[in-house]
Amino acid sequence: MPKATRVAGFWTWKKLGRSVNAGAKGIRILAPVLGVRRKRDTSAEKDLTGQNEPMLLGFRNAYVFDISQTNGVELPEMESVNGDPGENIELLTAFLTSKGIAVSYSEKIAPALGISYGGHIVLLPGQSKAEAFSTLVHEAGHELLHRNERRTATTKTVRETEAEAVAFVVGKALGLVTGSASADYIQLYNGNALLLAESLEVIQQTASIILAGLERRDADELTDEELAAVAA
Repeated sequence: MPKATRVAGFWTWKKLGRSVNAGAKGIRILAPVLGVRRKRDTSAEKDLTGQNEPMLLGFRNAYVFDISQTNGVELPEMESVNGDPGENIELLTAFLTSKGIAVSYSEKIAPALGISYGGHIVLLPGQSKAEAFSTLVHEAGHELLHRNERRTATTKTVRETEAEAVAFVVGKALGLVTGSASADYIQLYNGNALLLAESLEVIQQTASIILAGLERRDADELTDEELAAVAA
């Protein structure tokens, strides 16, 4: 089902208040099979807090269903970014190009709005200008922050929190109306105010680099309340 947008298992849809339509054909995927590797006695004695560690054993067939194959209560929608970024999409694209980071558009990445491949950002066409700019800043955050040793030293939750916070700061500095869009996204990846606080310095530095590339006011000019709003 190439046009699938939101997928989940049978019982997950039940928990969300939706039921899979009778006769719907499941979409087969490969799901990870996790096990536990027991640490050797000597290692376990040194670290009593972690006697065992998870490990990937392999994959199994599993079936999910697209939202179009279900019926029930409406799912909550994430708030979107609004406003007019002006020429900043073009300016940011030129800035990234000068840094050796290519920007292109492709419908093949749907339902993702943007993807960072390391030296190449791909955006989903058809987004509003505000959403496209915010997505581009988010992926630029990944390119500037998470293509070195920090990628292996951080979790996906931390990386997504940092990238979306960068998008929030830059958008706020340029007058975009973000509402709860960034907070919704961060919560989607289980991010929280504590993680955000620990990364505020690199978030501000990265936002400053992007804003300087756009020749706009520096992120240091934002108030503490504006910076903290993303974790609300």
